[in-house]
Amino acid sequence: MGLLHEYAADVVWTGAGATGTTGYAAYSRDHEIRVAGKATVLGSADPAFRGDPARHNPEELLVAALAECHMLWFLHFAATSGVTVVGYTDRATGTMRVEAAGHGQFTQVVLRPHVTVRPGAAAAEDGAGLDAQLADLHRRAHEHCFIARSVTFAVLTEPAPAVLETTGADPLG
Repeated sequence: MGLLHEYAADVVWTGAGATGTTGYAAYSRDHEIRVAGKATVLGSADPAFRGDPARHNPEELLVAALAECHMLWFLHFAATSGVTVVGYTDRATGTMRVEAAGHGQFTQVVLRPHVTVRPGAAAAEDGAGLDAQLADLHRRAHEHCFIARSVTFAVLTEPAPAVLETTGADPLG
């Protein structure tokens, strides 16, 4: 058996108001996510479910967690492979299906990483070689991502063509 790691977070509902859950529309979905020693995350439901659009919702946080986990493993494998990554952004999206009875599930999350690499070292200089090299790093990152390995829906990776560092431009525009 491998090493066990435990993670703790407190979720505190702040939306009871004066009426609590006297009716479906009577209460706020606002809550706080607290992790000791870290900034509080203000949460709510998705606006489609009567949530505050200015706050994070669990669905967004799940998509973000998958994107973060993939990125961190990708950067690890880039570093150990001698590839110098100088920029990484991801416009990840998730699709959730809600059934008529109100229950539902995610059907997939698509990660769309944009990677900027410093030329030289282990980075292939030609576009096709670099993209193949980075595709292997993405494959390895996906295989190791704890969160992707823990969900039952598809997590797809659709990386943009690699960019060689030449300017300080943001690859997502």
